[in-house]
Amino acid sequence: MIPAQLKDPVLSLFRIVTGLLFLCHGAASIFGLFGGNPAAGGAVPFATWPSWWAALIQLVCGALVLVGLFTRPAALLASGSMAYAYFVVHQPHHLMPMQNGGELAALFCWSFLLVAVLGPGNWALDALLARRRSTATEPAAAPASVPV
Repeated sequence: MIPAQLKDPVLSLFRIVTGLLFLCHGAASIFGLFGGNPAAGGAVPFATWPSWWAALIQLVCGALVLVGLFTRPAALLASGSMAYAYFVVHQPHHLMPMQNGGELAALFCWSFLLVAVLGPGNWALDALLARRRSTATEPAAAPASVPV
């Protein structure tokens, strides 16, 4: 394989792994799975601002990005939520991510921005739906003319 042939599979795998990790963060905070939310030590109380709403975005956008459905808008929303998390929750404590605990927020922010810009790759429901739409709208082949 040449590098150009690796672009779509690697992009798809990057999207899948990033979406799965984000989904796990949301599940930890909403349902208390995987040890729960690190700050709360379990599930975040229902509708608590901003933690529960951020976890809901993580859960829903993580799932959408994972399967590649509505990928660009979901990734953009996820990226924006992580930018908010970084600048509102982490950055006031210190400027640098290594000192304020915001490494994950920064990495998720830029990772989802990359997915929003580059798209989902070929291994995505968005790509499957686009292929189906293009084959459904292609005009039917003209019947072969019968010689008289």
